[in-house]
Amino acid sequence: MRGLLKASHFGPTLIVTSISLAFALYYWSVLPALVIALGVFLGQLIVGWSNDLHDYEDDLRHTRLHKPLISGQISRKTLENSLKAILPLALLVNIFGPLGFRGGPLYLFGIGCGVAYNFYFKYSVLSPLPYALAFAALPSCIAISKDVTPPMWMWLGGAILGVSAHFINVLKDMDQDRMSGIGGLPQRIGKKGSIAVAIVLMLLGALVIFK
Repeated sequence: MRGLLKASHFGPTLIVTSISLAFALYYWSVLPALVIALGVFLGQLIVGWSNDLHDYEDDLRHTRLHKPLISGQISRKTLENSLKAILPLALLVNIFGPLGFRGGPLYLFGIGCGVAYNFYFKYSVLSPLPYALAFAALPSCIAISKDVTPPMWMWLGGAILGVSAHFINVLKDMDQDRMSGIGGLPQRIGKKGSIAVAIVLMLLGALVIFK
């Protein structure tokens, strides 16, 4: 179990799930809000687990022992089977739960963006795009589930902070990413440029949300 949680990139997964719970509690009562948070958590598992499976050979090449697949805490077969089991459950909870047929597909679109990043966009100059779309969708899908039109600050603020998170997230492995031919936008502008962009975007995002 510990290995599966680590493979989900548990820190970011916990942050995203907590944010979703806060928004859900604003629009819904406690029980539906917890179900929404569960659906979000399951979606984050899909993104994290698919990332570790896709990156296995590269993680092995760079001996990233903090990754549970590389350290031997779990096997690829276990992670693959867990991913297959989670997929239908995530669909059911998000579509037939409180998010419903309005908010559920939007959240699942965000999960699709995360998976698309893992397999394609992380190599492209357009690498921030999936983050922008997914982080814009996360709070907005909860508002939509209650027939509330998401305000502009929710869409735009989420997108801006999502892109900022992208630039911060790649810093720790940037040099190894470049060696592996991973050429997302942060890798192209370097560490100093990425830090500067992340700070500017965080300030801009805060301004949009709290203006």
